[in-house]
Amino acid sequence: MAKDLIKDFKDFIESEEAKKTPTIYFTNFSDLNLVKRGKVRDIYEVDGNLLIVSTDRISAFDVILPTPIPLKGMVLNMLSYFWFEKLKDTVKNAVITADVDEYPSLCKKYKDQLLFRSILVKKANVYKVECIVRGYLAGSGYEEYQKSKTVCGIQLPEGLKMSSKLPEPIFTPSTKEDIGHDRNITLEEAEKIVGSIIHKIKEKSIDIFKKGSEFLETKGIILADTKFEFGHTNEDELLLIDEVLTPDSSRFWFKELYKEGEPQESYDKQFVRDYLKTLKWNKTYPGPDLPKDIVDKTSERYVKIAKLIMY
Repeated sequence: MAKDLIKDFKDFIESEEAKKTPTIYFTNFSDLNLVKRGKVRDIYEVDGNLLIVSTDRISAFDVILPTPIPLKGMVLNMLSYFWFEKLKDTVKNAVITADVDEYPSLCKKYKDQLLFRSILVKKANVYKVECIVRGYLAGSGYEEYQKSKTVCGIQLPEGLKMSSKLPEPIFTPSTKEDIGHDRNITLEEAEKIVGSIIHKIKEKSIDIFKKGSEFLETKGIILADTKFEFGHTNEDELLLIDEVLTPDSSRFWFKELYKEGEPQESYDKQFVRDYLKTLKWNKTYPGPDLPKDIVDKTSERYVKIAKLIMY
């Protein structure tokens, strides 16, 4: 692991400079080739590779909200980098470097905007499924279980409650929609989308989930569920891509506060979702502005979880 980069980020996040860092809602690097703006990330093609920039945008219910969250992009980027390095012996990834000084010369003029919030990766063909692993019963999984005692077609034991730990982590894929809401699907439906590689993807997803869970347990954190994305190169090499075990892609709970049968306090985007549920909003564009107290508390949660995991 390039420990200096992680150390530099830890030092930065503790500094007064971090509190003064301006938010970035979107980037506009005019002499780089912008290929996509995702819900959170702006993606540029540079010298045949991809420069992924994590902005401070936040989405909920698949809608990008108009209010940025300070330091969010940096936390997502550096947490993912931390996990990519930690898990690289479990599954290969697309990372080239997250050190701006090692980027192509075209990028150097944007160093202030790229520092801690960007990563240079190999271009990969993306498998068009979201790879969700659940270790606990929550969210849409709990809603389905109440109706049918299944999650994505997987039969579960009777008597489970909200937030119950599952006997074993389960792989519950969903569609990966460019527009609108992703849809939970069965393993068989996922195989129709990406082919038989889905079985290797399932195996790797559960393996990563277990390794991540074991590490997070030592930090007092429960990994309730998470999602991964995979791609492949022209040589059909399976690669872990996008983000890994961040507050945007995972449901984090605290062991000391955990109570089966109840909603859990989450250190992830659920805090924002819960606020939005109090509004008269139909979960379509445009999203509502977030008040300052929600923005501040959300930023604090992102920073806190990063410190807990990386320190």
